[in-house]
Amino acid sequence: MTRQYTAQPKPFSPWCLGAPLYMPAHRLDLMDIANGEKLPWLRSMIFCTEDAVSYREVDSSLRHLGLCLQGFRDTPNRFRFIRARNPEILARLLDLPGIEKIDGFVLPKFNEDVFDAYFDQLQGTAFKIMPTLETREVFDGAAMCALCQGLLQEAVFPNILMLRIGGNDLMNLLGLRRPRGLTLYDTPMGLAISQLVTIFKPYGFSISAPVFEYLDDTAMLLKEIKLDLAHGLTGKTAIHPSQIPAIEAAYEVDKEDYEMALSLCDRDAPAVFKMHNAMCEVATHQQWGKTIINRQACYGVKMSMPLDAYAELSV
Repeated sequence: MTRQYTAQPKPFSPWCLGAPLYMPAHRLDLMDIANGEKLPWLRSMIFCTEDAVSYREVDSSLRHLGLCLQGFRDTPNRFRFIRARNPEILARLLDLPGIEKIDGFVLPKFNEDVFDAYFDQLQGTAFKIMPTLETREVFDGAAMCALCQGLLQEAVFPNILMLRIGGNDLMNLLGLRRPRGLTLYDTPMGLAISQLVTIFKPYGFSISAPVFEYLDDTAMLLKEIKLDLAHGLTGKTAIHPSQIPAIEAAYEVDKEDYEMALSLCDRDAPAVFKMHNAMCEVATHQQWGKTIINRQACYGVKMSMPLDAYAELSV
């Protein structure tokens, strides 16, 4: 049977997602959060049917999600995704009445083994897709290059919103957990993230940063976000609402960076010029400038309040 989805996709860039909040699909307040009656400032959310839901809760979670979909209202500035547990659960989700109210899907444990099982079902839909790279193949550069070529197919690439890095799953494969007092970049994951960036970003993919699982160390969270940005990552999923103010504040752009970005993207800009005691070269810095402008459009220019002050904020 050919499924029909009538909802029109919203125009948005990966930066507009901000700090998506993961939540189990069986949360009792799921519809209130989806409609903005609860956490009204939340930009995006991911309803999880995978790791946050035990095997025995899958059926009840899908029933609950299906009932909630009936009450989802149009939310132009709120983005709603579902993390499918596997291709079989994706098929059940796609059959739910009202599924067109969802903006897209997160595809966990994504690799070549499940590629066709997912995308055969999604062909012809307008859903935005976020595959999650979190299997042992991530550590195999050749496997990632092959996956990149698959995702570049004409029928697939336009619907890929971004790729996600499953940091905790990858650390689990190594028998590790992020130690307190260190960023993920101080672990073997630093090398893995760098490799994913150099394989996928040259081909136009956005990549989201792994979660930060400690809720009582905002200073380290902020340090890690700076490294996320230095690696060209876009967005960082939150595991608790208290993390979101700090994450999104970190995406505000420096005034000097914004001014340089505007100058670099000016069609009348000279090939090379000096600004704010830095060399600006259109041929090599313009892509960076476009990223800064996109961030500014979503988060604005950094406030005078020192970023570290956000470590004291709570929700």
